[in-house]
Amino acid sequence: MFELTDRDRLRLADLLGNPYNISSQIQSSGDNVVKKTALTDSHRQLGAKMVEFAGFEMPVQYTSIRAEHLRVRTTVGVFDVSHMGEFYVTGPEREAFVDYVTVNDVKSLSVGQVQYSCMCKPHGGIVDDLLVYRFPDRIMLVVNASNMEKDLGWLKENQRGSVQLENRSDDVTLLAVQGRHAQSLMRKLTDTDLSQVKYYWFVEGRVAGAPAVISRTGYTGEDGFEIYLANRDGVTVWNALFEAGREFNLEPIGLGARDSLRLEMKMCLYGNDIDETTHPLEAGLGWITKLNKGDFIGRDKILAHKQAGLTRKLVGLEVEGAGFPRHGYAVLHKDNGRNIGAVTSGTVSPCLNKGIAMGYVPAELSEIGSEVKIDCRGRMFPAKVVKTPFYLRPY
Repeated sequence: MFELTDRDRLRLADLLGNPYNISSQIQSSGDNVVKKTALTDSHRQLGAKMVEFAGFEMPVQYTSIRAEHLRVRTTVGVFDVSHMGEFYVTGPEREAFVDYVTVNDVKSLSVGQVQYSCMCKPHGGIVDDLLVYRFPDRIMLVVNASNMEKDLGWLKENQRGSVQLENRSDDVTLLAVQGRHAQSLMRKLTDTDLSQVKYYWFVEGRVAGAPAVISRTGYTGEDGFEIYLANRDGVTVWNALFEAGREFNLEPIGLGARDSLRLEMKMCLYGNDIDETTHPLEAGLGWITKLNKGDFIGRDKILAHKQAGLTRKLVGLEVEGAGFPRHGYAVLHKDNGRNIGAVTSGTVSPCLNKGIAMGYVPAELSEIGSEVKIDCRGRMFPAKVVKTPFYLRPY
């Protein structure tokens, strides 16, 4: 294992906002035992810098965050995201139950379809954002690792109807193959016709001979697939990907680049951009919040926010000059210097070579072109609200 330098720690905290109390010290005893994925030894063999992330020992980078980011944007990369949580919901009333605890319309899902959604508290604050998979006999919920226990507790607290909940998180290895060559690479390892798998749909098949759920989803804005496997098959499929991926310059990608990639797409990170103090409408998640579908937890308060008019909105900000926006930096009124918000996620975009950020600003300053300033450690940099995503893939 590598010991992170102070610069490494600062860079990771800048990227992720350190919402999960990231530590470079991996505990091996006591009550704080850090979990490993089926691929931990593989990451070490590849020279990854390992950190504690949401209770797991995970690779933050192998070479550099910038190089790994650009690899995904230009060819293809593979992530170990086995720290994510998977819950199975079964029983005859599973659709009605999941529909009640999430904001999107679960009843509209076809078998084989995936849905981005979130769970909310009665006051409208976001418990977590998640993916909903509809199988013929169950629904799978994929949740953030940092929220796994909280989410499971919330589901049990609100469980109703004839349903059963099962936490399968420790049984699953999850790999994300992302980039413009993802389909070409995957074709070498599966008989499944991936051209028929549409965005946010999935199939059950085999990858490198191992039973797998193959989902056309990801957290990068690129084309790609997420592969759900039994832990026993994790190393086999990981190695097969690299053997088949040589012609595409496949590389392993760590948590650092995963975060900068999602930020270029203005994809929310729980703990930074959304949490229990934010509701879906102000976070720009109105498109997944189906207020007309019937009752769900938080609906009344979210509807009240809509009727009253939003007071603030999560926007994309582009920084002028050499400013490096980081989580927590103040967003100021451009004329009077009044503090009007804060950066929730920020970095210097590897693709755009300029500072980009997300942050909540007053609704009247949320229009495209609105001008603000960002306080970067005492230096004031002009910034403006821009159309997002920041990056548009060229294919």
